[in-house]
Amino acid sequence: MRLLTLSALLLMSGSVGAQEIPLRFSIADAWSMPLVQLDDHQPTGGIIFDIMQSMAAQANLSAEYRVVPIQRVQRTLERGAIDVRCYAAQSWMPNLSGDYTWSLPLLIQRDLLISTPDNATPRAPDTLTDETIGTVLGYAYPTLQTAFDSHRLKRDDARSEVQVLQKLQVHRYRYAVGNQWSLDWFNRNLPDDQKLRGVAVIDEQPVGCIVRNDTQIPAQRLMRILLRMRMSGEIDRIMSRYNTVSGLPADRPAAAP
Repeated sequence: MRLLTLSALLLMSGSVGAQEIPLRFSIADAWSMPLVQLDDHQPTGGIIFDIMQSMAAQANLSAEYRVVPIQRVQRTLERGAIDVRCYAAQSWMPNLSGDYTWSLPLLIQRDLLISTPDNATPRAPDTLTDETIGTVLGYAYPTLQTAFDSHRLKRDDARSEVQVLQKLQVHRYRYAVGNQWSLDWFNRNLPDDQKLRGVAVIDEQPVGCIVRNDTQIPAQRLMRILLRMRMSGEIDRIMSRYNTVSGLPADRPAAAP
């Protein structure tokens, strides 16, 4: 009887241990609000943080966040040090190696060419010459890459998108690239005559989550959770907390049956 009791306890202990394996998410250190709020090198708020928190909770898993430089996120995923990368597009990782499952698009990121209020005339990027463009270190800008390669335009890298906009604000350069969400967040408390302006749309990309296919990770369950979050309107409710929208055609989809 004692042997049976001990065996049962060991089985229960193993089960509890398996349930306590955390779902490891990547956070790029270049992200800023409204995507992610970082305090003491850990996320505490933001659109992507809220999505990941809800995703883990609905899967009955604890969430663990690993903040890494943007240049190392893909490598960290490939070597199995993280399980899930959210806020990802396939075009950003053309050489990804390994076995992964991609979610449906959760958001549409719109990248803008941004300038100051005194230089707010709409301007096609291909008409720019000999300009320094504010960019984020490690970010790829496919639409502008030919101009950077030919030295028609020059990158000026900062560590985060908010730093890029701050440098634009003090006229370190005349143009920068940033997404619509970050621009709106940066402008939210500025007087109208000081708000930075989008002068052209550079690119639009659907972004979602990528999950490593591993026997210890419930990849298909996570995909179903993300689908339910999208179709139920939960993603849009998260976006509304930060006074923005997902950018997908139906910002308030009907609840799934």
